[in-house]
Amino acid sequence: MTATYTFDVFSSLDGYGSTTGDWGGYWGKQGPELLEHRLALYSEEQRMVFGATTFRANLEMLNADVVATEALDPWVIRMKYLPATVVSTTLREPLDWPDATVVSGDAVDVVARLKKESDVPLRSHGSLAMNRALMAAGLVDRLQVTVFPVITGKTGAGSLFRGAADFDLELLESRTFDGRVQQLVYRPTVHESS
Repeated sequence: MTATYTFDVFSSLDGYGSTTGDWGGYWGKQGPELLEHRLALYSEEQRMVFGATTFRANLEMLNADVVATEALDPWVIRMKYLPATVVSTTLREPLDWPDATVVSGDAVDVVARLKKESDVPLRSHGSLAMNRALMAAGLVDRLQVTVFPVITGKTGAGSLFRGAADFDLELLESRTFDGRVQQLVYRPTVHESS
């Protein structure tokens, strides 16, 4: 059996994963429905897959002082206690993460092997460059985009799909949280030119 791989990402309406502005986390648009849903998603048995840059950012955020970590949302804290595979040629074990393993090599090869061997679904939150490559290789089963109702034309950072291949998307699910945030789940396939 092949494990399902979900690329889980936050986005502004104009396709950025973060901002250099003063918006704050979630662009200040989160609400209780979204946060409850995120905690439920991350309470399920699964394995996280990170690229090195995203892993380092999460490690820094989650290992900050106690006052700062108490301000984190429960789903973010829960993410640290899920088993994780970090695809990296620069990081070395041991990592300051309860159940993380570093695997050196090409992300496409690593994730193809994980999909064959894992008994639980795989999920990646962020890791944009790695996930663009995995989508192009046909390894992403579900693209879960949570769209926040903002346009960050001046302050947008982390263009989600700049430099990506072309994809056709089959809508599998859509849901609205707190009357304003959209979650769209797609099955991506590389677009074949005619």
